[in-house]
Amino acid sequence: MIREFKISDLESVMNLWLDTNIQAHDFIPQSYWIGNYDKVKEMLPDATIYVYENNDMLQGFVGLMGNYIAGIFVEVSCQSMGLGKALLDYIKANHYELTLQVYKKNVRAVTFYLRESFAVTKEQQDENTGETELVMHWTK
Repeated sequence: MIREFKISDLESVMNLWLDTNIQAHDFIPQSYWIGNYDKVKEMLPDATIYVYENNDMLQGFVGLMGNYIAGIFVEVSCQSMGLGKALLDYIKANHYELTLQVYKKNVRAVTFYLRESFAVTKEQQDENTGETELVMHWTK
C-alpha cells in the first residue's frame, strides 16, 4: 500500500535512507551518509513523501521536492520486486514531468530510470562527493 508519510514514520524512513544509500553507493565512504543523516532528517518533513507499507512494515519510500525526485528507496530484501516501480508510477500519475539526479556508478538505478522512460539530459560532478552524476528527465 502506498500512502502519505506520517511523522511517526520518520525513524523507519531514515533507517531505510541510510541503509540503502550505503548499500547502493559502495563507491562513496559510509562516513558521508552517516555525516549527512541529521541534515536529511531535518529536511525530510519539508519534502513530499510517500511510503510503501506492507503488513505494517515500511518497505520503501519516495521523496519529492516539487517535480524533483530526491530519491526512491526500497528495503534491500524487497528490491527487484516492483516496489520502486510502484512508487514511481504513483508519482508519475500526478506529475506532467519529473527530474532527478543519480550517480553514474549506481548502474542499477540508472538502468531502472532509463527503463522507466527517463532520459539523461546532463552529466555533472557532485561537489560533495566528487562523483559523476546524471541529471535525468521524464515527461508524460
